[in-house]
Amino acid sequence: MKFVSKHFVFSFLFCALFLNTEAQGLSSLQIDTLVERTLKAFQVPGIAVGVIKDGKLIHAKGYGVRSLNNPQPVDENTLFGIASNSKAFTAAAIGILVDAGKLKWDDKVRDYIPEFKLYDPYVTEDFRIRDLLTHRCGLGLGAGDLMFFPDSANFNVQNAIFNLRYLKPESAFRTKFQYNNLMFITAGEIVARVSGESWFSFIENHFFKPLGMTQSSAQYNRLSNKSNIIEPHAICDGKLMTISHHNSELMSAAGTIFSNVTDISKWLISLMNNAHYGENNSQTLFSQKVLNEMMGTQMAIAVSNPGSYNTHFSGYGLGFFLKDVKGYKEVSHSGGLPGNVTQLTMIPELGLGIIVLTNQQEGGAFKAITDAIKDSYLGIKNIDRVNLYATSRNKNVSYANHLMDSIYQAVNANLKAKVKPNLTPYAGTYSDAWFGDVVFSMQNGKLIFESKKSPKLKGELFLYKNNTLVVKWYDRSFDADAWVRIKMSDEGKVIGFTMEAISPMTDFSFDFDDLDFKVK
Repeated sequence: MKFVSKHFVFSFLFCALFLNTEAQGLSSLQIDTLVERTLKAFQVPGIAVGVIKDGKLIHAKGYGVRSLNNPQPVDENTLFGIASNSKAFTAAAIGILVDAGKLKWDDKVRDYIPEFKLYDPYVTEDFRIRDLLTHRCGLGLGAGDLMFFPDSANFNVQNAIFNLRYLKPESAFRTKFQYNNLMFITAGEIVARVSGESWFSFIENHFFKPLGMTQSSAQYNRLSNKSNIIEPHAICDGKLMTISHHNSELMSAAGTIFSNVTDISKWLISLMNNAHYGENNSQTLFSQKVLNEMMGTQMAIAVSNPGSYNTHFSGYGLGFFLKDVKGYKEVSHSGGLPGNVTQLTMIPELGLGIIVLTNQQEGGAFKAITDAIKDSYLGIKNIDRVNLYATSRNKNVSYANHLMDSIYQAVNANLKAKVKPNLTPYAGTYSDAWFGDVVFSMQNGKLIFESKKSPKLKGELFLYKNNTLVVKWYDRSFDADAWVRIKMSDEGKVIGFTMEAISPMTDFSFDFDDLDFKVK
């Protein structure tokens, strides 16, 4: 045996310790630098970040300001709308009812909501509770979202469920993953009918109270204390501005929870501890079987490129996205409301949880922070996520702006022409089976679009060419100006119109493609 010097042993241990520390994630100071760079790169006023490791919240901090109008600092207790991160709570609520023997995952929806009816009679009859939570109903991306987006609108849960029968599928039942909010809203109604209490109170009583999430609420209007809450922000015609909170009871089970880093960490810690909580983890929110269902793949999602995480498999569980990252299972979800986007991420095998809450509708910001922190635990080096995602985002925005500029150049040319476009023949009342009435009216020489059931959808109509119009919304935070294609009869009379978002940057919940208006 060769002699080994004490100096060599010390050096070896030092190097091993250094390498081990290097693989254990970013320091709080490094996270501070990361988030400050992100705030600037994506024009986000405020962000809150939480990092969980091995059952403990090791970093919880706010950055920037809650609002440009009232620049109070964001902290770990600042409230944000977590939007679609609410979906996992809805799935877990169903799970609690399964544990109680009050229903089964594969019970038929019509056994609990007899009026539930989809476009296809077969799908209606065979639709199971599990199908509500897995985005495989066959409807297109965001179908029906205009009933609660971009504003609270004049629809309720009963309207939304009734109107499902008018939405035509884009794919066969259970064959394709297509994100849909209305099915989670329907799941929330099942929670209410089976439990005898509203979805809102069920979530608060069965999750927030036992976990000690004392600052959280299932809906904006139910918050008892709004002294430390963000205002949403959006870029409107190139300028960052505050916008109003999205406040919809209809959206409920699909995305109305308000919470903060401090409270949400308790939820993630419990999930990564097999749904246990309390002193010595002596209590459970729900069974291991329910957790396995939530975090087990229910619907496959195609992976086109392994990317830097060497991802080969992806899917959706019940309220969670699932994929492999460097050989580990990642469980995550993002959430988006107007002016407010978030992301929650867990890698249970590493005991790692990441919370990123933002008050601007720029998803690249939460993705850059989440992935940079994740990289530090997975040993991925030399990828500047902030620069990578900001560069991609700027490229997409530049393309979208160029497209919009070219369209409005044609619109402005029509306005400056010697013979002005005559839009009067398009005036009238139009109706869509599920969205209701829209009125085109001449006001001070302008043709105005007004939705009767979604009042925020109001704007001016301009001629593009032939019988194609462009609607420019008065609320510029939408980033959702749309084509309005007038349909004419063989006799040359206006008989209806269809719509389509113009910009590729438009949020999918502006599901204009599902509308088919007819003259009323």
